[in-house]
Amino acid sequence: MSEVQIEPNLRIKGRLMSASEIERTLVRLAHEIVEKSNGGEGLALVGIKRRGIPLAERLGALIAGIEKRPIDTGTLDIQFYRDDLTTAGTRPVVKKGAIGFDVEGRDVVLCDDVLYTGRTVRAALDALFDYGRPRRVQLAVLIDRGHRELPIEASYVGRYVPTSSREIIEVKFREVDNDEQVLLVERTT
Repeated sequence: MSEVQIEPNLRIKGRLMSASEIERTLVRLAHEIVEKSNGGEGLALVGIKRRGIPLAERLGALIAGIEKRPIDTGTLDIQFYRDDLTTAGTRPVVKKGAIGFDVEGRDVVLCDDVLYTGRTVRAALDALFDYGRPRRVQLAVLIDRGHRELPIEASYVGRYVPTSSREIIEVKFREVDNDEQVLLVERTT
């Protein structure tokens, strides 16, 4: 296991996925998305900032290789849509085109690294619909750890990892973290 920087009040319990396991999982997810999306016609992938972005980009590249044509991928910043963060002032205005393409009438797959309470996905749906009305929205996640607070389920899951409330899943992508692995860590305080 490579040297990983984590917060002082956390300890690593184990590595859940190596770089090669992540890659194999993404290949499988890409094939599942193509299979359930009628070959990808009208398909677009949107990564939820931060670690959903490399996930969407990698899946988009894999799907483009399978389908032999480019797949639109974009990014979604949900910072001002969170209901579990306090923000001062009114809700900001979303600028059109920030995702990178028109979502109207498209089959959009939202991508995120970990599905936990469902609050991030709820915020992402609010943000996405400010850009237009997709035909269909699905969710792809690398890890589903359970503990939902909202009735949200992923259509595409890399791995189910039941966790306790003290445990945290740390996804490390080389594009964001200069590392590539999935760790299970635990709060020590």
